[in-house]
Amino acid sequence: MRNPFTGAIVALAAGLVLSSLAMAQTTPAQGGGGYRNTEYDKLDNGPGGPAPKRDFTGSWAGPIGAQKGDEPSLTPEGQKLFSLNKSEAKYHVAGTNDKFVRTCDPLGFPRNMIFETRGVVFAPMPDRMIIMNQYQKVWREIWTDGRELPKNVGAAEKGSPDPRYYGYSVGHWEGDFTFVVDTTGLDENTWLNGDGYPHSVDAHVQERFTRVDHNDLQLTVTVTDPKLYTKPFVLGKSAFKWLPKQNLEEQLCIPSDMIQYLSLIGDPGGKGVDPGK
Repeated sequence: MRNPFTGAIVALAAGLVLSSLAMAQTTPAQGGGGYRNTEYDKLDNGPGGPAPKRDFTGSWAGPIGAQKGDEPSLTPEGQKLFSLNKSEAKYHVAGTNDKFVRTCDPLGFPRNMIFETRGVVFAPMPDRMIIMNQYQKVWREIWTDGRELPKNVGAAEKGSPDPRYYGYSVGHWEGDFTFVVDTTGLDENTWLNGDGYPHSVDAHVQERFTRVDHNDLQLTVTVTDPKLYTKPFVLGKSAFKWLPKQNLEEQLCIPSDMIQYLSLIGDPGGKGVDPGK
């Protein structure tokens, strides 16, 4: 009789082999941003003509990881919180307390805009812009009707809005080719990036999307959080390319698969590993 436990190990090992093959097809991104999306690199179709005015409509391919930005300067409170976060890069899968790595918790914002950005979709509406990320099929509403950002997120008084993994966002056009998004009210359980940099609920994140021509879209993400950082800093920069076929694949982090991987391979393989290596 076939041992079902053995079968699970074989199936998982096969999955890991396929994952390794997929990783082998990527190359390091410029600026230490992780790995590049090979599909992104295939889209070498030039500028494609001038950019249409105030129009990002459609699907865009991006690198897996954004180009790294500034080295942030932490306040004492920020340093205290940062010291509690154990990144996968430093502590490996078995030692990290990154909830995304351990249990597929949401990446949250702005981490989702600088990591796993293989595909992004923009869908304009009369009073808002919808931005959807291919990874985890997460969508955000960027209000463009002139409203202000909430100022009392997470406060104790009645009627105060709750913090959100992807915050509250408003946007506006600067000229005809740059769309600016301001976001606040972020849930403090998320990290700014995979290195484990924290943020407060009062953090203000600004995205600047600029369509430089028909086929190229550039993004800069800046964080302002006086409670935890001594000055604003650029978290990351990324570049997206127009997808003529307008087709994004499904990419999901599945908790049950992650639990099985950690139980059979991730945790046993990481025991005794020196976090400094």
